[in-house]
Amino acid sequence: MTNSQSFTPREIVSELDRYVVGQREAKRAVAIALRNRWRRQQVDPELRDEIAPKNIIMIGPTGVGKTEIARRLARLAQAPFLKIEASKFTEVGYVGRDVESIVRDLTELAIKMVTEEEKRGVQAKAETRAEERVLDALLPPPAAAPPAGAGFGGSAGLVELPPPSGAETREKLRRMLRDGLLDEREIEIEVADSGAAPSMSIFTPQGVEEMGVQFKDLLGNLFPNRTRRRRMKIPAAREAFIAEEAARLVDMDKVRESAIERVEQNGIVFLDEIDKIAVSGGGKQGPDVSREGVQRDLLPIVEGSTVQTKHGAVRTDHILFVAAGAFHVAKPSDLIPELQGRFPIRVELASLSEADFVRILTEPDNALVRQYVALLATEAVVLEFRDEGVRAIAEIAATVNARTEDIGARRLHTVLERLLDEVSFDAPDLGGKRIVIDEHFVRERLGTLAGDEDLSRYIL
Repeated sequence: MTNSQSFTPREIVSELDRYVVGQREAKRAVAIALRNRWRRQQVDPELRDEIAPKNIIMIGPTGVGKTEIARRLARLAQAPFLKIEASKFTEVGYVGRDVESIVRDLTELAIKMVTEEEKRGVQAKAETRAEERVLDALLPPPAAAPPAGAGFGGSAGLVELPPPSGAETREKLRRMLRDGLLDEREIEIEVADSGAAPSMSIFTPQGVEEMGVQFKDLLGNLFPNRTRRRRMKIPAAREAFIAEEAARLVDMDKVRESAIERVEQNGIVFLDEIDKIAVSGGGKQGPDVSREGVQRDLLPIVEGSTVQTKHGAVRTDHILFVAAGAFHVAKPSDLIPELQGRFPIRVELASLSEADFVRILTEPDNALVRQYVALLATEAVVLEFRDEGVRAIAEIAATVNARTEDIGARRLHTVLERLLDEVSFDAPDLGGKRIVIDEHFVRERLGTLAGDEDLSRYIL
């Protein structure tokens, strides 16, 4: 399982199981969608462009794992991933934000991702160059010697000049530098002055944000890059030189080409709160006009179109869109038919039970119990969660969710913060103390709050 692109669906589900409890159907759907990308790459080029991605709608209440599944999927695929709320496009009057900004933002993320990968590829060369620049600052090179043949008689090569006296010193400094013996020394270097260029804000009409970005870049190029001299210790100077040299070694034209290809072939967009732009019932007045307008604006992006970005044209035909929503009021069938047809896979995520909460607290690699144990271990406080204590936390979280608003696993964060509030505050003074979180500890601190519906509504 070294190449994430060739994971089998079973392996993808197994990886997702490490971070998300339950929701087998949703995991299977995204695993198949990711595997289909790999399958598409193996198909003959003539047919490859005809195979459209199988976009997914995940239906379920908040806090059941919709976002986490999409985020972990993107990490697994090493793909550019953007999470955005569909309701953002209805916030400003009836127009909202330009939906094409989704593709531009995704492209910017891909540019950063590919740039970092390219920098890692030239890291060794950048470190070598940075070392030479540090040595130049410690021991400036001697003035250039006269050309061969200059001087008496004009005869070249008759007298062999000895090597510069600084060569041995430079090698000695190099050894000391590599051994860390010069780490406390300061040198004066030139660094880019980020505050030199005037800052500017450009406001453009809705739908033409890209024009503002390009205009801003144009104005930025009119001002030359300025530097200033700073004194800093050698390790910090070396890091600054490495970053500068790595940036010089990276071919940005190649980065742009690679980033655009990655967006077009592997990009993943997670459209959250898609139910907020669905039009429930038959009325199309007021905000409903805006919601349906956003759906029609989204349609060409999801369907496949070309979006102009400052890095070049980006086709959206093969970007995978994963939409999600609670659909408490609206239904997926309330979306416009054209948009419904572009999301052929529908999966429903179940609400979380008390048993699920127990598993969420203990099983995943990033389990909340492990997080709190690690956090308080930094203060030399040993937290020990007993099984009955974990079950009591899960029971209280499930009870509060049932009585008030069901916010899924997010309720566990609130309950645990309240439970460990006193311990977290006093931790610096507890110094090496062992604290056992058993059922008695949980009931003592949370029992009253959980039992009183009014209190739990506001506090838990």
